[in-house]
Amino acid sequence: MRQRTASTAAPGIAPGIRLLICEDSEDDALLIVRRLRRDGLAAAYERVETAEDAALALRLRPPDLIVSDYFIPGFGAESALRVLRASGLDVPFIVVSGRIGEESAAELMRAGAHDVVLKDRLSRLAPAVRRELEQAADRAERRAAEAALRRSEQRFRLFADHSPDVMFRFRIHPADEVEYLSPAAGAVLGRAPEQLCGDPGPLFALVAPEDRLPLAATWHAADTQPLVVRWCRPDGTEAWTEQRAVTRRDESGRVVAVEGVLREISDRMRADALRDRLRQAERLDSLGRLVGGIAHDFNNLLAVILGNTDLALAELPGDSPHRPGMELIRDLAAGGADLTRQLLAFSRHEPPRPEVLDANEVIADTERVLRRAIGEDVEIRTRLDPGLRPVAIDRSELERLLLNLLANARRAMPHGGRLVVETDNVDIPKKPDKPGAPGTPTTPPGTGTGGTKDAPGAHLTPGPAIRLRVIDTGVGMSETVREHAFEPYYTAGAGDGTGLGLSSAYGVVKAAGGEIRIDSRPGAGTVVSVYLPAAVGPAEPAAVPAPAPPSGQGRTLLVVEDDGAVREMVGTMVRRHGYHAICTASPADALSVVEQSDRRIDALLTDLVMAGMSGIELAEAARARVPDLPVLVMSGYSAGAASADGVLPAGLSLIRKPFTAATLLRALAEVLGIEPPDPN
Repeated sequence: MRQRTASTAAPGIAPGIRLLICEDSEDDALLIVRRLRRDGLAAAYERVETAEDAALALRLRPPDLIVSDYFIPGFGAESALRVLRASGLDVPFIVVSGRIGEESAAELMRAGAHDVVLKDRLSRLAPAVRRELEQAADRAERRAAEAALRRSEQRFRLFADHSPDVMFRFRIHPADEVEYLSPAAGAVLGRAPEQLCGDPGPLFALVAPEDRLPLAATWHAADTQPLVVRWCRPDGTEAWTEQRAVTRRDESGRVVAVEGVLREISDRMRADALRDRLRQAERLDSLGRLVGGIAHDFNNLLAVILGNTDLALAELPGDSPHRPGMELIRDLAAGGADLTRQLLAFSRHEPPRPEVLDANEVIADTERVLRRAIGEDVEIRTRLDPGLRPVAIDRSELERLLLNLLANARRAMPHGGRLVVETDNVDIPKKPDKPGAPGTPTTPPGTGTGGTKDAPGAHLTPGPAIRLRVIDTGVGMSETVREHAFEPYYTAGAGDGTGLGLSSAYGVVKAAGGEIRIDSRPGAGTVVSVYLPAAVGPAEPAAVPAPAPPSGQGRTLLVVEDDGAVREMVGTMVRRHGYHAICTASPADALSVVEQSDRRIDALLTDLVMAGMSGIELAEAARARVPDLPVLVMSGYSAGAASADGVLPAGLSLIRKPFTAATLLRALAEVLGIEPPDPN
């Protein structure tokens, strides 16, 4: 039978603690409560004397403390302890007994009792209750903190599991260890977190070589700053992260760990790179336009000098004392024209004109141009094969290739050195049917196009070829720089000896059907090898004296040129050779002549670049009035006036400034269909 007696505190004493007393005697229960009150502990109590009542009270009215007699008929302290454990409550349990042996008391303590007090020594009860209540409060506070920590850890784990950022903890003391990486490491770094935790070696192996020391420094520094790190994933792709980290210290102030996040910024880095490329392209385009405009004006000046010198020489007798001086002026003007053409080639404003040529001659000419620009602290040597096979390539493109390779080599030698240019013949073998078959070429050090390590010439059509090598004694390239050297606008700093030149060189070589390779190591210089397929047939021979150009036979030319000196010179040239010339300064005037002139216009000779209307647009407008009108276009700079590939539309012929009278007259005869005079 369940018995329950509720008692309140004495008048004036507020209830403090709630007791559950397991006792079969109400008097003994009151004795315990009165003793606690007398010792300053206000208490309300509930008495039970069966296990069932105890379980119900624990479930409905959990107490602050349980006081139990050792022996109760059908019940007792041991049963009460079992009921308490079954309830799951952490409530102090004190045994109060009239008699109990030491062994039984020890057994109860092992079973979970917090203290044992004899009834004849109840003065110990209040201190024991206070102590156990304080310890219970501490345990409750600790459990609450642990629960809060668990909830916080759960929230952190949930956040870390779903965050795209890599969260990490790197322990420094007592030894370096990657203690934690969030699951995002799999997507960002390409490896599962469990593969990268522990020994830092596997993690640092993914860091780009140039970023390993900076990253290790920030992980061992007292103050960490934001750091951008490039990672090389196992699948060959790359990722960029921005690190934000804080340090953790022990009681002595020593840094023991670094914690932070790695936020992937690959898209941002690629966007920045694209913006940089765009800005660089815009700068290069502006520079190219400036160079082209200067070249246009310079070619007009040279055209006047060369043309008038040519006219003067035609009038001078062979024994004139003025003839050597005029011939020198003509030769210097022709040299200036070559320099202008090389300038336009370097600025990429000359359309390609493939021809069969001797690369040795181009190298010799380019070397003379660059020797001063390279500087006296760099020794230039050439080792050219005298029996070098000819190649089919635009001369200006080959010059640009050499300019880029030599300029790139010069940048790799900031303190001077030696630069060697070599040529020789090579034969590209047929590819074996099976890998490893006899005759398979071995793989030399270095990288092929795109960084592929394969045999030289592996991407060329088998057969005869030539090899051009540029060798420098500069700072060399690291493996990372070498792998990216052919990328557009890739720059790795002056000390790495690479820049825009190799990207441009790669484009020239690939357009010519060739292959370019790099062999380099830091501190050991660089060898750039260019393989070009040999051309069928010999190189074009040097110019031989041409027969006299045919006469104009009274044909009428409409000459359109906005530069007055060039216009006057061209008019003089054609008039002296039997043409009737109508010279105008603008396309609008020229169209008026076409519409209103009483004379039949036999051909149009027009400048290509003019204000208001290009020579091509003028030709189209004139042909709308005079169908099939022969047109010869003069140009010293064709950017923006020809088609996208630099080629004139069908039906138009081009003569490049500066030119001689003979060159102009032959070009006119060709567009007019005038047969050259019979030399016999």
